[in-house]
Amino acid sequence: MEIPLNNTKWWQNAWAALIFFTRLPFWRLYQPPKECYRAVVEYWPLVGWLTGGVMAAVIYGGQMVMPYTLAVAVAIIVRLLLTGALHEDGLADFFDGFGGGGNNRARVLVIMKDSRIGTYGVLALIAYFGLLFLSLTHLPPLTAALVVLAADPFSKMLAGQIVQMMPYARNENEAKSGVVYRKISVTGGILLAVQGLLPCIPLVLFGGQILMAWELLMFIPCLVMYFLYLKIWHTLKGYTGDCCGAMFLLVELSVYLTACIICF
Repeated sequence: MEIPLNNTKWWQNAWAALIFFTRLPFWRLYQPPKECYRAVVEYWPLVGWLTGGVMAAVIYGGQMVMPYTLAVAVAIIVRLLLTGALHEDGLADFFDGFGGGGNNRARVLVIMKDSRIGTYGVLALIAYFGLLFLSLTHLPPLTAALVVLAADPFSKMLAGQIVQMMPYARNENEAKSGVVYRKISVTGGILLAVQGLLPCIPLVLFGGQILMAWELLMFIPCLVMYFLYLKIWHTLKGYTGDCCGAMFLLVELSVYLTACIICF
């Protein structure tokens, strides 16, 4: 049953998103009502301002005091610490489920809920981190920092659309987090777009070579998101939290790979 959110404020929902999607102790300062957690996807890109901003700062600032490759590695680790590897866990479960379960909906859901990691999940994480590291180190430091600052919230904005495009694949009481996200309202959709697109402004202003093909940088991630949506819909006829996390990371990775192609 849909829980009304009429009695909650936007800042309470945003605070819930910071608690839900990071491991920082925001909950010690304030614990929003439980129903706020149903709206956290609407503020997911806002969390990207924090995680992407910190990662970008470590890349650009770190390369001034250490080798650039080491700065990128530290930046990746810092974001893992900020998020508690929440999305990476989803990526591993996603590939384990879809790799081991094939097109069998029930089997895919069972495998994805299993906390143990399998072969597909391990290979997916190795491939993901390898491509992430190589793509960022092949970009100039300032370009890499600007792309990260834009890609994190932009990709979360795109991945968040899955909540609007299909129902939750499990029963509410089977949700890993105990929360099923609500459908996004028109106002929430506009807010989501603003959060996702606003951090792209520095990239537009100072992106240099990236600006030569910015349409490609926006189009490829949308294409990746669409094909992932088709796969998830074809197999599950609904999304899970693991699907959201995996979609975010894969869409974001496509931004970095596209940026490398443009700057090559």
